[in-house]
Amino acid sequence: MKALAFNGSPNQKGNTFHALKIVTGELEKEGIDTEIIQVGDKTISGCIACGQCMKHMNEQCVIPGDEVNTWIQKMKQADSLLLGSPVHYSAIAGSMKSFLDRAFFVAGVNNSMLRHKVGASVVAVRRSGGLPAFDQLNNYLCYSEMLIPTSNYWNVIHGMFPGEATKDEEGVQIMRVLGKNMAWLMKLVEHGNGKVVPPGRENKRFMNLIR
Repeated sequence: MKALAFNGSPNQKGNTFHALKIVTGELEKEGIDTEIIQVGDKTISGCIACGQCMKHMNEQCVIPGDEVNTWIQKMKQADSLLLGSPVHYSAIAGSMKSFLDRAFFVAGVNNSMLRHKVGASVVAVRRSGGLPAFDQLNNYLCYSEMLIPTSNYWNVIHGMFPGEATKDEEGVQIMRVLGKNMAWLMKLVEHGNGKVVPPGRENKRFMNLIR
């Protein structure tokens, strides 16, 4: 099994990275391969609502010049996703949002390729704004019908300077418990394949409030 983590922080070895490492460390203890992809220091354009991904249905975004399409294919092959971001004005980092908007939309319109994969989110913050950013990340997982493991509190860890989050004893425990629960859920999904019939996928119904 493979878990793919995305670091939305501009700082490659900042507190978001350390949070991801705690979670992936628990996954690796359970024999799960992990990879952390650095997103936050890349220049990534936001979605331009061109609709070409829906038109072509080729699992690609038409915007050139970045690694989003490469990452989409990695997401498709992975068994689980772990999204991590720092907090900027009580929200996720800009490059991370641009990536997630494009990648998750492409995944959704191409037969919901992330459906029933395991997905979790973690947030690193100095003081406040962690929960709004955490909720923002979870929106991508919920809309994609992913299976979300939990911890013993919201998945937020605190620290200012790189590595300082590792001194947040409760935050470290939250990440560690999340990793254990994530590994367990991944194994449940793997052992259920071919034994428990999943619910069929329904075509999305769209209804505007104004007609």
